[in-house]
Amino acid sequence: MADLFEGKNCIVTGASTGIGYGLSKRLLERGAGVWLCSRTAANVEKVREEFKDYGSRAHFDVIDVRDPARVNAYIGGIAKNGPIDYLFSNAGVGFKGRFTDTTLKMWEDVMSANLYGVVHGAYAVIPIMLKQGFGHIVNVASVCGIVPLPYQTIYVASKYAVVGFSESLRYEMEEKNIRVSVVCPGAVDTMIFRRAIDYSIYNLEYLKAPPEAISPEQAADEILAGTEANMGILPITDFARETYENISKNPAANDAAMRDIRRSVEEAFLST
Repeated sequence: MADLFEGKNCIVTGASTGIGYGLSKRLLERGAGVWLCSRTAANVEKVREEFKDYGSRAHFDVIDVRDPARVNAYIGGIAKNGPIDYLFSNAGVGFKGRFTDTTLKMWEDVMSANLYGVVHGAYAVIPIMLKQGFGHIVNVASVCGIVPLPYQTIYVASKYAVVGFSESLRYEMEEKNIRVSVVCPGAVDTMIFRRAIDYSIYNLEYLKAPPEAISPEQAADEILAGTEANMGILPITDFARETYENISKNPAANDAAMRDIRRSVEEAFLST
């Protein structure tokens, strides 16, 4: 049987590092044409060099998903060359810290990337998918979009919004042959752990991914398997799957887990 992604046209945002990188790599390995974009030019050039052997199937652009006009022009330009089969809206930023230390500017920064970046992609691609009669949008949220991890209020709010938006859009689009999935990963070894302290709320300058974190490539394998199965919500990692199941079956277990996380964060990072 042919690979589902072979010969398909896929857009991946936030593609130069982390989950976006893993998705792009696996899609190229499976024979897809991939449009990789990221807002950091140096990272785009790095993956351009790494993926040069894929030739004309790999495309590279510097795109900031917070800019709706730029996103619309970018996706519209891709559509001129053929159908868009998949949009993987992965770009986003991390945030951790006390709510009492946050500012409205911090909220705007996180929401503009994590929520509005996803919305901008949907606005740009859905008219194209409606016209061509098919397509699949895969929005990357977080386990923080299904359970409220402590000391991540802004991040949690943005990811809950992405999950809700995606689930609602899934029902709205399903009779139009446009599929919508939302990915809710737990710990994946990405740069988001190192970039989660943009505002010096923690008394540390550097965080490492937890020992249970999976690789971006493993996360990509699970995401693509869930996409093939047309799953609505894709919890990635054992922790994410367990907490998602506990939402209905054992909410007390999630309450206990969140309180344990709160205590560990306070002890490790917020002791001052």
